[in-house]
Amino acid sequence: MSAPQDGTPGETQPASYELARFPETLAVVRLGPGSTIPAWAESSSVFQVTATATETTVLCAARNVPTKARSVRPFTAFQLGGERTVAESAALLPDVLAPLADEEIAAIPLTTYDALWVLVPGAEADAAEAAWRRRGHAVGAAVPAS
Repeated sequence: MSAPQDGTPGETQPASYELARFPETLAVVRLGPGSTIPAWAESSSVFQVTATATETTVLCAARNVPTKARSVRPFTAFQLGGERTVAESAALLPDVLAPLADEEIAAIPLTTYDALWVLVPGAEADAAEAAWRRRGHAVGAAVPAS
């Protein structure tokens, strides 16, 4: 996804995007294969369950995850603005992840049916936001769903 730069033929620059930063601290939790989703696994921003033959993984709010649960946390979620299909979101990954990769900021992309999300370690959320802004992307606070 590139746009012309200053009208000069042949020159392009990456498109700019709007990202929303969610305040909720998230955790990725590993459960056993075929596990039911525990009552503590909830979230006000993003919640995802991925099940395979060997594990069930839940992305949820970190606040209620038991200390003995096998988890990685904290993560901060950023959502790319605008509705897109999964295929359209996948096509944007290079532009969205490049600023983070260039600064060696870990990122976990994920999609929902309509949106692209990027998780970054909580300690690197401010650095991720700054990296995106330096590349011309806008980052703001998420607007709560009503």
